[in-house]
Amino acid sequence: MGGSLVKGLLQTGMMDAGDICVADPSAASLQAFNGTGVRQTSNNQEAAKTGDVVVVVVKPWLVQDVLEHIKPVMDYNRQMVVVIAAGVPSEQINQWLGKGSGMVLPALFLVIPNIAIAMRESMTFVVPVNATSEQTGIIVDLFDSMGQTMITDERHLPAATALASSGIGYAMRYLRAASEGGVEMGFKAGDAQRIVMQTMKGAVQLLQESGMHPEEAIDMVTTPGGVTIKGLNEMEASGFTTAVIRGLKAGLK
Repeated sequence: MGGSLVKGLLQTGMMDAGDICVADPSAASLQAFNGTGVRQTSNNQEAAKTGDVVVVVVKPWLVQDVLEHIKPVMDYNRQMVVVIAAGVPSEQINQWLGKGSGMVLPALFLVIPNIAIAMRESMTFVVPVNATSEQTGIIVDLFDSMGQTMITDERHLPAATALASSGIGYAMRYLRAASEGGVEMGFKAGDAQRIVMQTMKGAVQLLQESGMHPEEAIDMVTTPGGVTIKGLNEMEASGFTTAVIRGLKAGLK
């Protein structure tokens, strides 16, 4: 996700590549940014002390170690912290970031994008914590430049993750299944995938531009006794809608 975020940032034009510093202990991971102009370091503190926005993108079980390591070099008066890690509560993050007996805290944002952020097409959710409306606006504008952003509360973040972050995987699974069906019906694999991708893209654009409910659009292509309604009913008989909902809810556990 970190690499995808940087790729998206580089395409926005909102900042120079040299304004971005990527930290990773793995030299192999840093090599992906060779030639981009992005600054690279294996030292998290070196990266954290320079940025106006410090983005922590690690596995959930590494969040504490990273935050406690960079905390001493950070200036909470000018820096904001973005944590991209599913399932780590803000209350716990604040404890790890707190400084002094008065528990001085930075402006904090819990953020969940998806990997399409690399193509500036992410659906990103932002939960502001310890943040002013002005600070929130800066973060939302940043992620809006790489797709669409929705401000939500922490209670809804697991559902948001299931719908959009995990959800992109579910969309890919439908694409794969439909492509395999195309092969069974006689198309070459590459042609079948191209057909399904363009069909999915067209369906999304139709809904976005028309504002129609999906069922309204379905009614436009289902004629009485036609092949579309027969196909839809067969999918439902196999539990299509139920399977999707159960899959989404399983992601909350």
